[in-house]
Amino acid sequence: MLAARLHDDGLKVEEIDTPSPDPGEVLVRVHAAAITRGELAWPANRLPAIPSYELSGVVVGSGDEVYALTPFDRDGVAAEYAVVPAEALAPKPVRLSHVEAAALPMGGLTAWQALFAHGRLARGERVLVTGASGGVGHIAVQLARHAGAAVVESGPVDLVFDTRGGDVPAGERWSRSQRRCRARSTSSSSPTTSNCWS
Repeated sequence: MLAARLHDDGLKVEEIDTPSPDPGEVLVRVHAAAITRGELAWPANRLPAIPSYELSGVVVGSGDEVYALTPFDRDGVAAEYAVVPAEALAPKPVRLSHVEAAALPMGGLTAWQALFAHGRLARGERVLVTGASGGVGHIAVQLARHAGAAVVESGPVDLVFDTRGGDVPAGERWSRSQRRCRARSTSSSSPTTSNCWS
């Protein structure tokens, strides 16, 4: 099979053996894989390595369309086939293409964790998302609206989700809870994370 492999002198497409799944794993024919910038700066002692931990594809044998954020402790999935733990797979959303589905896991998980797990966003609250048109921000806006929160550009807010990593817009008035979350950069050694404080 063909795979994109990162070497100390760059990324190369190479012919390698097709992997075989162990118990609890499945072989996925990869239709799309997303690569984040941080994955192209792996430590030299881990090279050569296949980047990408986000995929969308079809399970070999069953034909099920799936997508996943795969574990960070193994080679990635930028290849024709990838072995993935069965528990990491989810059915691909029907209305998304494989390319769209592969781009969803990292940004979606970052947005979900920041808004709900850490930011404790509730129905009826007001949230300001900086960088709302970016990879994480546009998903955060949709998730917040779906949860019944009001996404605003100014005024009193319950939660600020900073996806840009800069200063929170000056002059913002805060409501009672004054919660703020900031997305952190991700890499092959540091999965999706966010910091929140009151």
